[in-house]
Amino acid sequence: MAAITKDQVKHVANLARLAITEEEAEHYTEKLASIIEFAEQLNEVDTSGVEPTTHPVPLVNVLREDEPSKGLDRDLMLKNVPEHEDGMVKVPSILG
Repeated sequence: MAAITKDQVKHVANLARLAITEEEAEHYTEKLASIIEFAEQLNEVDTSGVEPTTHPVPLVNVLREDEPSKGLDRDLMLKNVPEHEDGMVKVPSILG
């Protein structure tokens, strides 16, 4: 992979709407180059025989099961709203 340039760092900073100095651009160019170098080293690791995984541990749903329940009484609910029309809550228009 080609090395990252200072111009690329400045471009990414601009896309992220970040103002960086020349010194910062140089600093981040060096930092990103070392990160890319490390990632390239990972490509050299022999992973033959290693089964691909998406998660290192099994996923477990920690939420409770859905249980149907009786909803709000429509008439009681409509008594507690400022405005309603034809059995529905009337709200101010927000989209114009």
